[in-house]
Amino acid sequence: MSELKEKIKEAVNKHLDTAIALSKDLAEHPELPYQEFESSRKMAEILKEAGFEVTYPYAGYDTAYCAKLDNGDGPSVALLAEYDALPEIGHGCGHNLHGSLSVLSGLALMDLKDKFKGTLYVIGTPAEEENGAKIGMAEQGIFDDMSMAVMMHSSSGGYSLPDMDVLSLRCYEVEFFGETAHAVAAPWNGKSALSAARKFLDLIDARRECFTPDIHVNSVILDGGKAPNIIPDYSKIRMEFRTASMSRLEKVDEMIKKCANAAAMALDCTVTLTFGLSDFADMVRNYPLENKITELMAGYGLKVGDVPPASGSSDVGNISYRCPAMQSMLSITDENFALHTRDFRDATLKPKAHDAMAKGACCLADLSLKIFNDDSFRSTVYEAWQKELKNKQSD
Repeated sequence: MSELKEKIKEAVNKHLDTAIALSKDLAEHPELPYQEFESSRKMAEILKEAGFEVTYPYAGYDTAYCAKLDNGDGPSVALLAEYDALPEIGHGCGHNLHGSLSVLSGLALMDLKDKFKGTLYVIGTPAEEENGAKIGMAEQGIFDDMSMAVMMHSSSGGYSLPDMDVLSLRCYEVEFFGETAHAVAAPWNGKSALSAARKFLDLIDARRECFTPDIHVNSVILDGGKAPNIIPDYSKIRMEFRTASMSRLEKVDEMIKKCANAAAMALDCTVTLTFGLSDFADMVRNYPLENKITELMAGYGLKVGDVPPASGSSDVGNISYRCPAMQSMLSITDENFALHTRDFRDATLKPKAHDAMAKGACCLADLSLKIFNDDSFRSTVYEAWQKELKNKQSD
């Protein structure tokens, strides 16, 4: 192992106990999205004590922070930290573990500041499980001049993955308005908002045979009326649809609106569509970054698998439209535990997970130093990002 890698491991191991204690503390005191006051404060305090210049709160979010190490003229790199928990089961997505991993990577790089020039950020990003703060941060331009923004996400199964491919997502609350009437005595006086909602869903189903494989549309009826003997004058649907790119998302959006308006017109109702969440972007993948992190993972003793097809959504995708970005998946247990489960939550507290956290932090620190110090690699990463972004925008 090279002298630099030895120094990286030494720096990570120096702060490992702090990161493990932080992960355990977050697990014992889980906080829901946008309520992560203690979680974010503890992270910010650790980074401030290590010498980072900390802004807290940050970017208009009460529970966000930005820890900055200005280490001279050079590139900028952001390490992204998550720390919100889930209702009832706490940190079933492992944010306690991989949020602490980002902090650990930052602490190690602070100790290695004689090895690079540039600006290092550790950015605390609230509410990934809800209306992710990375979306708003990306819209504010926070990542526009970054050479790289990265994080690792906890996973299971024994094989870590270089990246997580994700789909774009849009959420609507679709409301239909009609006229109420007695369902037996005078139904002809009514205009059924429920019938309009059902026809809307029927029209979408009729379009499914022409969907490309990346398109997914899922809906639930939140309000379909109050009693069966009353023609409902109001119905409400919450729907989400996903696609492989933001440009395709707009095309599906047009189709959704056509179906909604057609259903309303056919049933003599009116309809409104309101955003239920901010848009989650798909992932602009960066293959030079993925190839490098694959090499680093193997070099630090992690088993590495291939990136599976895009399925879910993540607010890291929004950052990937602004700068080269990557969200590697770090296996913390050999067992196949699904995310958002108590089994996975408990796995984050075991020694194997802590060992994986140390190896993951070494990978992120090493990759960051590569971006800071290797002009050719940094240019290759940027050019690959520009090419893939152009492909996404013309899709």
